[in-house]
Amino acid sequence: MRNKDGRIIDETITWQEITPGGIVYESGSAEKFKTGDWRTMKVTFIEDACKQCMLCIPVCPDSAIPVKDGKRLDFDQDHCKGCGVCYAVCPFNAIEFTKE
Repeated sequence: MRNKDGRIIDETITWQEITPGGIVYESGSAEKFKTGDWRTMKVTFIEDACKQCMLCIPVCPDSAIPVKDGKRLDFDQDHCKGCGVCYAVCPFNAIEFTKE
């Protein structure tokens, strides 16, 4: 059977088999889920201004600032939620924040 949006509905599933909201059955990680579309502010990396101090890396709650070979790279926009913590700690104005 299909619902009004055309999605298939499995009518054999009972309410007892459905995961209750708010319960997590395995450890969570922002790495597994693309959550960047939640943000209202977009973060931009100004590579020329960055001194590679790495202060932004440990404060990012979503691991959206990749590091490769000891060098900080551009933001992972698939995971950045635009919280602004990295922007607040950057002493070199290497991060810009704009309304998305």
